Amino acid sequence: MIFYFAPMEGITGYIYRNAYQTYFHQVEQYFSPFIVANQSDSLKTREINDILPEHNQNYRLIPQLLTNRAKDFIHTANKIKQLGYEEVNLNLGCPSGTVVAKQKGSGFLSLPKELDIFLDEIFTQSSLRISVKTRLGIDQPEEFYDLLEIFNKYPIKELIIHPRVQQDFYKNTPNYVLFREALTLSKNPVCYNGDICNVKDYETLLHDFPNLEKLMIGRGSIANPGLITEIKEHKELEKGLLKEFHDLIYTGYKSTLLSDRNVLFKMKDLWFYMIRLFPDHEKQAKKIKKSERCSDYDDAVSSLFRERELLTMEEKAQTTGT
Repeated sequence: MIFYFAPMEGITGYIYRNAYQTYFHQVEQYFSPFIVANQSDSLKTREINDILPEHNQNYRLIPQLLTNRAKDFIHTANKIKQLGYEEVNLNLGCPSGTVVAKQKGSGFLSLPKELDIFLDEIFTQSSLRISVKTRLGIDQPEEFYDLLEIFNKYPIKELIIHPRVQQDFYKNTPNYVLFREALTLSKNPVCYNGDICNVKDYETLLHDFPNLEKLMIGRGSIANPGLITEIKEHKELEKGLLKEFHDLIYTGYKSTLLSDRNVLFKMKDLWFYMIRLFPDHEKQAKKIKKSERCSDYDDAVSSLFRERELLTMEEKAQTTGT
């Protein structure tokens, strides 16, 4: 199985990716949080910093673009190409209401005719390889049949499918029936994405799709950075390793952000997911959440690692999806 790391806005920037690659080496490629494509001659400072080659060494990064305008996609892709990239990813999966309201992300799936025209233009004019991350549709999974007919018209490098509709957000169960259809009907290579949060989830997926070759994990690996190692090596995540991973991210933010407030905002977002690795964590989680200075945060995190042990793989298998 080849593993990809899905992007998450605000968490999986280059500081996180570099730390992850330092301690966990099982990911074939990472995807950047989406860049909003436009006609500007330069990318925003935050966006350019995140994909600068010097910030992303020793692993393969695929920049992700968000737009419903072909000219904006092509223009921004050309800027990214100048940095040395050979592939970009089109985001047709983001279910956020603010994104969908602009008919971008999964919102673009509600306009199949416009999407077809868009794809024709970008595949005709862009010299970069293009992969696509998509959902099944907006309201009904059956919308995907028509969408797949459109996708099949173009040489998509890879079709990464999160088998939910936009209205599901991250609720309900991924639609294995439609994903199976996609594996049969897609003329392009297919990668699965969605709700792999522990080894049991992975084994269930593999049982249903034994010939699946590529898997993208996002929230599951953020909540448990050792997840892919557990899948591939059946090796428990060590608490000391998790602490070193945390400390490298924390140090990275403290060296690049200007205030305790900004650093803690980033770390609290991360702990929203990782705290679930510790049973009976409520007391320490509350201290982390209430921290207003790095010194307070340091005390709370030290207390967590000192007083709590990590869930075992068996215990994680009993938890629900993230």
